Amino acid sequence: MSVPGHDALAPSPWVQRWTVLVPAGAQVLDVACGRGRHVRWFAERGCRVTGVDRDAEALVPLAGIAQTVVADIEHGPWPLPGQRFDAVVVTNYLWRPLLPLIVDSVADGGVLIYETFALGNETVGKPSNPDFLLRPGELLQAAMPLRTVAFEDGFLPSPDRFVQRIAAVRDAGTLRRHPL
Repeated sequence: MSVPGHDALAPSPWVQRWTVLVPAGAQVLDVACGRGRHVRWFAERGCRVTGVDRDAEALVPLAGIAQTVVADIEHGPWPLPGQRFDAVVVTNYLWRPLLPLIVDSVADGGVLIYETFALGNETVGKPSNPDFLLRPGELLQAAMPLRTVAFEDGFLPSPDRFVQRIAAVRDAGTLRRHPL
């Protein structure tokens, strides 16, 4: 589930922080990209970006910036079967049946940067439906084939929300150095 209006916001600080793991020229997949705040972020850094969303109208302004794919990934087939990316980015979106496909879309040496709502969020706002809230440790478990670089599970203010977020890599050689 996506949060209305989140597309117009600046890139997520979590995504910004872990962008250092994504080299210029990398192929990046933004799942449920909406109007493309992260598509733009990575394109501005010299990445080749693919944005997937079911809202064709939202993708129109991204046509000159990225490859766009209109697809209902919750009710239709995965639109990029067998394709792998140097980075896969997901924010404010959860559809549990896709978690294995999302993780499998991370190439060798690639990174998964994922941030979405967690249980507890129902006490402060939307989404409040448990179908769209990660259970404790669920994102860690989903990313088990990858090596976790960073993980957080808790409350964030302004706006108040409960989230889980992870940066994880599929090992293939050495990890680029990132100062904490």
